[in-house]
Amino acid sequence: MAARNVAYREEIFAPVLNVVCVDSLEEAIQFVNASPYGNGTAIFTSSGAAARKYQKEIDVGQVGINVPIPVPLPFFSFTGSRGSLRGDLHFYGKQGVAFYTQTKTITSNWQFHAASAQAASSMPTLK
Repeated sequence: MAARNVAYREEIFAPVLNVVCVDSLEEAIQFVNASPYGNGTAIFTSSGAAARKYQKEIDVGQVGINVPIPVPLPFFSFTGSRGSLRGDLHFYGKQGVAFYTQTKTITSNWQFHAASAQAASSMPTLK
């Protein structure tokens, strides 16, 4: 999908799958952030560092990591960003209390066999 595509230029609420192929993580972040809308996006990766960078730098309300864009359960508020918000009040949930807070829902799925090393849990010491 290119930036000139109607699905990129307009906010479509329908069962539409937009697939974008880019050359780098930075290009993906720029592509998503350049859109006037910010409902949701997903990234599929085996790199925890890439996932963390993506979720931190992307300006959307819902981020899927190794899962499609999550549809929020009732106890999560529906989150959006930029042109995806209408008015000064949000839909429901905690957003009704803190409607000036920009929130982001992150959903991720990591396979245990993908870990190449076990996390260190000891206190580093100077020797």
